[in-house]
Amino acid sequence: MNIAVLVSGGGTNLQALIDYEKAHADCPYHICVVIADTKKAFALERARQAGIAVRVVSPVAVLGAERAAAASKEEKRVAVSDAALAAAQAAGADAIVLAGWLTVLAGDIISAYGGRIVNLHPALLPKFGGVGMWGHFVHEAVLAAHETESGCTVHLVDAGCDTGKILVQKKVPVLAGDTPETLYARIAPHEHEAMIEGVCLLAQLLA
Repeated sequence: MNIAVLVSGGGTNLQALIDYEKAHADCPYHICVVIADTKKAFALERARQAGIAVRVVSPVAVLGAERAAAASKEEKRVAVSDAALAAAQAAGADAIVLAGWLTVLAGDIISAYGGRIVNLHPALLPKFGGVGMWGHFVHEAVLAAHETESGCTVHLVDAGCDTGKILVQKKVPVLAGDTPETLYARIAPHEHEAMIEGVCLLAQLLA
């Protein structure tokens, strides 16, 4: 299964996928392209070091500086999503993996890759999902709600936000005195495991 990995940040989950593919001759997926919605994503450097093709589909890269400055948030979302779709298809991707991708997908990409897009979310969905729930905002919300456990979820992407079918969940305890940073540090290693499990499970589903 050829996968396009969509990224926005440091790319630690991308690195986990790269390392797993390199270490396992029978790995059921191959990363054919890494697509970023910002040229500043360090994940791009990880991909280049691994010899993987990269594409940048930031609003400025897609629309040009002038049009991007005047475009609405929704117009930027659709433009970036359409460019990501084109890049994934051009690379021959069978599926799409969102690994710290922050642009909420819109437009044709959802239907073109229906049932073939997975996302990692840093909480136990369906709790603490939806618009605005990403990164430290999620962990802050978990602590504010006095939850006794948290974790991460790999799920299929549909037209909603964090609403698709759950494939994998990993749980960790929330401890007294936790901060968003300490809670994230406990979840992070499990994110890498969940991401690999989720992508391998998707490969089985599509086989």
